[in-house]
Amino acid sequence: MQPLLLQLGSAAVLMVLMALIHGAGVAAIAHWLGLDRERPKVRRLHPRTVAILSSVALLLFMLHMVEIALFAWFYLAAGAAGSFEQALFNSASAYSTLGQPDASFPLEWRLLGALEGLIGFLLLGWSTAFFVTDMNRLLRE
Repeated sequence: MQPLLLQLGSAAVLMVLMALIHGAGVAAIAHWLGLDRERPKVRRLHPRTVAILSSVALLLFMLHMVEIALFAWFYLAAGAAGSFEQALFNSASAYSTLGQPDASFPLEWRLLGALEGLIGFLLLGWSTAFFVTDMNRLLRE
């Protein structure tokens, strides 16, 4: 079994890394799509509004996929998974709080897997708040 401090330290490093990546990603999405600038008023279901909201959703999805992949690379490097596909499945399962890791996922890293669930839950909530705030702003203009 991995020492508790190794799991907690790994979780802390990954948590800080994910927060930095997510913050930079959300800021970049807002900047790239011009959400940080004043916008001319548009109708509620204007095609431009739909395109912007769809772009935000797709970019946030891609951001979460990068974060899941980083956890998967960690699991692979730590020897907690035999293949990248297995590591990706375990990571996506934990990150999305689905909670169905592969039966072969080592007990030595189960605490990190559980903490990934907490990290994923918070980052998904952050993305939801970002998306809803921008959606409300765009639809109310």
